[in-house]
Amino acid sequence: MAITGTSEKVALQALKASDWHLEGAFDFFYSQPQIRAVTDSRHLEELYNRYKDPYVDMIMVDGVSLLCNDLQVEPQDIVMLVVSWHMKAATMCEFSRQEFISGLQSLGVDSIEKFREKIPSLRAELKDENKFREIYNFAFGWAKDQGQKSLALDTAIGMWQLLFAEKHWPLVDYWCQFLQVRHNKAISRDTWSQLLEFAKTIDPQLSNYDAEGAWPYLIDEFVEYLFENGIVQRGN
Repeated sequence: MAITGTSEKVALQALKASDWHLEGAFDFFYSQPQIRAVTDSRHLEELYNRYKDPYVDMIMVDGVSLLCNDLQVEPQDIVMLVVSWHMKAATMCEFSRQEFISGLQSLGVDSIEKFREKIPSLRAELKDENKFREIYNFAFGWAKDQGQKSLALDTAIGMWQLLFAEKHWPLVDYWCQFLQVRHNKAISRDTWSQLLEFAKTIDPQLSNYDAEGAWPYLIDEFVEYLFENGIVQRGN
């Protein structure tokens, strides 16, 4: 139930069909679309109308706040980023009717109770390397101001602290400190995506860092900053 987000009834059906073998139950569940969650469009409309703004046909900040309250999660909880990724939301703290309803249909959710039950499996998706990369890359476009190509520095720092809290990258606070001291400008998409590669592939002592590598200049400057300030010793 935690992994598939399905109901107890469907989980039991899949387990019985596979003679109580877990792997077999997953195979059965994913190969039988008719037993997977079916959403009721009327319920989805009711949910959307509960959260939509009274003046525009969108769910805005107040509606997202009410949704978080109903889901029993804080608005700044990273799971709301995962929810927005599933909804293919264009902008932070907003959902269009299409984004909200299509997103819930794809999750197999048509009530707040089902949505709440889904939260642990959505949170677990951050542990999957490929999904984390997709969510990380999605976050750049989602968090930036509409019409802008770059991400405001304060927003980028907030997002990095949120995302790297999941990955436990030990240099994240130094990176944010470095940007405020030395850079103090908006962040490009290239820097955003390359930082994840840097955090994943370069060990925190920089022993496998290659100065001739094709890192963006900002990451090279960050490495120099770490050496200059004695945070990392050269030759480690």
